[in-house]
Amino acid sequence: MVFWEGYVSDETMGTFAPIVLYWIYGGIYQLLPPLDRFRLHTRQEEAQKNLVTLPCVVRGVLLQQFFQATVAQLLFLITSKTNLGGPTTQPPIFIQVIQFLVAMFVMDTWQYFVHRYMHQNKFLYRHIHSKHHSLIVPYAIGALYNHPLEGLLLDTVGGVLSFLVSGMTARTAVFFFCFAVIKTVDDHCGLWLPGNIFHLFFQNNTAYHDIHHQLQGLKYNYSQPFFSIWDHILGTHMPYNLVKREEGGFEARPVKGWKEE
Repeated sequence: MVFWEGYVSDETMGTFAPIVLYWIYGGIYQLLPPLDRFRLHTRQEEAQKNLVTLPCVVRGVLLQQFFQATVAQLLFLITSKTNLGGPTTQPPIFIQVIQFLVAMFVMDTWQYFVHRYMHQNKFLYRHIHSKHHSLIVPYAIGALYNHPLEGLLLDTVGGVLSFLVSGMTARTAVFFFCFAVIKTVDDHCGLWLPGNIFHLFFQNNTAYHDIHHQLQGLKYNYSQPFFSIWDHILGTHMPYNLVKREEGGFEARPVKGWKEE
């Protein structure tokens, strides 16, 4: 039993709940006071280094979410029509947990290799992926600021594969996609807040991804959104120290001599 049962379908929730949650969670970060004590970059750096304005970012994210919603509705329409056995029953919690973990691994795997290739292929980086990296200093609302083609290939197709391979139901997918969106937004928030549960349980977190957005880290720390498994296996992991800045806040700084380790 879920709170939306009887009001909207699981498929509708799976399509639109992650979008609504993106703006709620990202909006909370956007409306917070400056919190200079916890920032990974100063506000001056954000203003000077970022190459696009906030209104441009908002328009870009909305465009990606339009395509995302369209594909999601088509996916749920096709999978619901292939289910000829009537209403879907939820499997036991243990099975749902396994499906969740499988979906996380599939999404991580897809996004790692597509993301890495977009950096290695100069044409794709220049014309597609560089749009996301125009936010050199990431912030929450810009988490899904991508070229529409990248949004389709990296995020939307990754979500489709995660859903299909894991075998999860549309209802389980609501929770999975919402979790993935929250994690992605948090990874781009630019804040190292005490007690942040994602920082406690995931090595792949705000500071980890911040390294990737800096010049020295462009060819490292590709993993997203959950674990850093592939970076470790394939030698693209850049270790770092979180250092307190004298003027307040933190800096994610690559470990000296890490290449020789």
